Amino acid sequence: MKHSITIIGAGMMGSALAFPACDNGYEVRLVGTPLDKDIIEACKKNGQHPKFARPFHDGVSYYQFEEWQEAVKGADFVIGGVSSFGVDWFLNEVLAKLDPKMPVLSVTKGLINGEDGALISYPSYWEIELHKRGIDRQICAIGGPCISFELVYGDQTEVAFCGQDMDTLRMMRKALATDYYHVGLTTDVIGLESAVALKNAYALGVAMTIGLTKRHHGADAGVHYNCQAGAFYQAVREMTKLLHMQGASEDAIALGIGDLNVTIYGGRTRKLGILLGEGKTYDEALQILAGETLESTVISRRVCKAVKRRAELGLLHLKDFPLIAHIDGVLDEGKDAELPWDDFTF
Repeated sequence: MKHSITIIGAGMMGSALAFPACDNGYEVRLVGTPLDKDIIEACKKNGQHPKFARPFHDGVSYYQFEEWQEAVKGADFVIGGVSSFGVDWFLNEVLAKLDPKMPVLSVTKGLINGEDGALISYPSYWEIELHKRGIDRQICAIGGPCISFELVYGDQTEVAFCGQDMDTLRMMRKALATDYYHVGLTTDVIGLESAVALKNAYALGVAMTIGLTKRHHGADAGVHYNCQAGAFYQAVREMTKLLHMQGASEDAIALGIGDLNVTIYGGRTRKLGILLGEGKTYDEALQILAGETLESTVISRRVCKAVKRRAELGLLHLKDFPLIAHIDGVLDEGKDAELPWDDFTF
């Protein structure tokens, strides 16, 4: 019998996983959310995602969301490809209705902050909410430095799958690991998910230095590495402190730092950071990037709220987290993007 994987959410990262899956001989059923109707229609017409430079393999079929329950029949597992803005939608419209025995692998990156300053992963959030409804399900997730369009090209990529059951993780790795997509396995769900979520927030701060260079030296100044490296160093310091508080393993921390690096050099977070560094207000940047999914803004705000709450409880010192506080100030208080360099000096 032919093995198959169903991807729900036709965003770039979820859709990119169709390439290693097909290279391993799996059939792939790509299901759009209600926001992906045009993407799915384009895929049906052209056999290619509108944002990818390469067509899908012949083994990919396409479904609108109304057909998702048909698309999951007989699948080995489901990949959740929604953005952080679709977390509750995915919970209510898919996970609550999906057979509890069907394994799920999520690509969604983010954390949710609690009233006590705790940060929980999306897999944990989903599992807790499903348990309240009498549904017991374990959800696996992907983390690590990976840009979707580079995965589509077959560039060498190192990631990790996390979850509680190693047999399930091995099954998923067998389906997706290739000679270019290399997959480690870990049960450190909170560590890995925290690491790859935090990088979105901190990459925004580092990317501001690129825009600041343009503002200070002109559009043709090229890349200036001192300021970028200085912000990167501070980002790593703060991420590491937070990840130790999350109980993250050293491997998870390393993957998060790698993910921070790749996110600075490509993607929507970089674009937003550059615009803010150039002197645009957050609202002006949003207008310029209209239609882009800016997950870095969600995690930045949540992490800053968590840090402030933990400081109130005496669990950490705010002075140790000047970069995330600065990012939050730029987003919500109208602060200039110029980084507080002296606050980074120990």
